[in-house]
Amino acid sequence: MSDDLNNQQLESESSDDEQEKIIEGDILEELAKEPTSPEEELQSLRQEMAEAETKAQEYLDGWQRARAEFANYKKRVERDQASVRQMAAANIYKNYLEVVDDIERALKDRPEDDEGAAWAAGIELIYRKLLSNMEVDGITVMVTQDQFFDPNIHEAISSEDTEDFESGQIVEVLKNGYLVGDKVLRPALVRVAQ
Repeated sequence: MSDDLNNQQLESESSDDEQEKIIEGDILEELAKEPTSPEEELQSLRQEMAEAETKAQEYLDGWQRARAEFANYKKRVERDQASVRQMAAANIYKNYLEVVDDIERALKDRPEDDEGAAWAAGIELIYRKLLSNMEVDGITVMVTQDQFFDPNIHEAISSEDTEDFESGQIVEVLKNGYLVGDKVLRPALVRVAQ
């Protein structure tokens, strides 16, 4: 039994010696890594600072890029939503364009007497209000009188010889055309000079 105790004591002492040697080795390695002079220590600190600044700049660049991408995404979503709202309004107003045409024709032949003139003035107020509501939703009347025919935005009903207009110029607008933003909602119905 005493032999066992001696063996355990010897093993314990040898493991303590080994641990001391390992700790000494680690300390010596750390000391070997550390600069021995203030200049080397300063150089090491500058290098660490430069690495930290590089990482900070990378993080800042990534953050700024992500922020810009989010801002662009937000603008795109808002623009798409506005476009959808505008097209929905355009589809609703498209049904009423024939009514607007009827009001325009009625106003061309407005009565001149007292009672008729007051009635026509009321109808014209309604007409202007309808047009202003359409403009709020992005729908505008095309300016076509005295313009040149463009098949992308005009629909020609007839062409005629006339000396008052150049060839290809619009002589008369039979039905106004309408735009939604820069897109054609309805082409203008026109007569064109030959």
